[in-house]
Amino acid sequence: MDQDAALETAAGVAEAVAHGKLTARTATREALDRIIRVDAGLGAMVHISAERAIDRARQIDEGPAAGALQGVAVALKDNICRIGEPTTCASRILTGWMPPYDATVVRRLEAAGAVLLGKTNMDEFGMGSSTETSAFGPTRNPWQLGSVPGGSSGGAAAAVATGMVQVAIGSDTGGSIRQPAAMCGVVGLKPGYGRVSRYGLVAYGSSLDQMGPLTRTVTDAARVLEVLAGPDPRDATSLDEGEPWTWQPSSIAGMRIGVLTRLTEGAGIQSDVAEALSKAMAWYRDAGCTLVPVEMPELEWAIPTYYLLATAEVSSNLSRFEGMRFGLRRETEELGSTIERTRSEGFGAEVKRRILLGTFALSAGHQEAYHGRARKVRHLIAQAHDRVFREVDVLLSCTSPTTAFPLGSRLDDPLAMVLSDVATVGANLAGIPALSVPCGFDRKGLPIGMQLQGPRGGETRILDAGHAYERAHPWWMARPPVAWDLQPLAREVRA
Repeated sequence: MDQDAALETAAGVAEAVAHGKLTARTATREALDRIIRVDAGLGAMVHISAERAIDRARQIDEGPAAGALQGVAVALKDNICRIGEPTTCASRILTGWMPPYDATVVRRLEAAGAVLLGKTNMDEFGMGSSTETSAFGPTRNPWQLGSVPGGSSGGAAAAVATGMVQVAIGSDTGGSIRQPAAMCGVVGLKPGYGRVSRYGLVAYGSSLDQMGPLTRTVTDAARVLEVLAGPDPRDATSLDEGEPWTWQPSSIAGMRIGVLTRLTEGAGIQSDVAEALSKAMAWYRDAGCTLVPVEMPELEWAIPTYYLLATAEVSSNLSRFEGMRFGLRRETEELGSTIERTRSEGFGAEVKRRILLGTFALSAGHQEAYHGRARKVRHLIAQAHDRVFREVDVLLSCTSPTTAFPLGSRLDDPLAMVLSDVATVGANLAGIPALSVPCGFDRKGLPIGMQLQGPRGGETRILDAGHAYERAHPWWMARPPVAWDLQPLAREVRA
């Protein structure tokens, strides 16, 4: 790997800073400069903390070695709390809200030496698959500005793809890290439920949400997970497995890879995506892996199950935003009408739709018929995954059945938008880890993503499989036409 490419990765920057070849201040100024020159055409960032970031970089340069992410530029999705920085979830209803506490992931990133630059754009409260429902306006795909970047962590994916930051932290409720990673040609890792503390993440679907990294490489994703993973007394759902989670790449020879046929070559899978996956599977076979066709009929019900459960949790979690304690308040003479007006003006159409669906699913006379049945089907889906992982080590599929679609093309068709998540929601329902790795480009030059899923606690397996493929197919080194005519960071590196 050449020096320029290495300095586009978290590992490369951290190593250069640690060995005195690069200062954290130089790396931070380069990142901020790139944001200023590039982001006006993308809309990836919604808040930039330039002075705070430069001051933090100075502290890193003047202090002792800070950790695994020393000097690495990181952006946070706009639903992750940080003291002194707006957290709006890309919604009008949280306009101007400043959290009084840091998320656990924020504290761990800073302890590892990361420099936090600001917040990235997202679908409002994470509800969407295209980053078009944001109150700040849409984010554009850096590979083709007329296309979506995926969602809801589309701003995070675009920021990493264009080199604004080496790492972005997103959240994933039904695919919101992996799907935009696939559409923007970067790596996206959704850890298993409980691996990373959710403290400080504004809740969408509490039993489904998980935070994780978007990076240029699999190695970077693993490095960030090592920093973020671990129990947290502030989050009762976080896992305590005794030993800290770490990763060292291992050989994949002999690995059993289950191929979800309906999500690699079935109906609805774009031909370019199917072709890229077929080539990837052939490579795994040549690398000594055993490919096992897998049918999981339970996944037919994953989308309706997910949307019933997620919207039910939305109706509960978003009830706290009523204009009394957070953000926007539209005052009237009566309390009830103040709440009604605030929520009416503060929430966007997609959020209102999901609140209504969830409230209906939980309402008297309907709860057992809808939400109760969805809970039972979720259990069956989780059991199906457990059963399959007794036979295979990793599951392989597409991340998204299509590459990035044109901006605006699905906004008036909620069902088509929902189907963008057909390959990803199963991992959230089952609580298992999943990784999206770039695996090629379609005929229009848009990135394609391959998804690797593992059993509970199986992050190591999917990272091994993704890393081996990436080393043989360094798609991450391809650069989108936006922003990459800029001088590389390497020009500031000391010999």
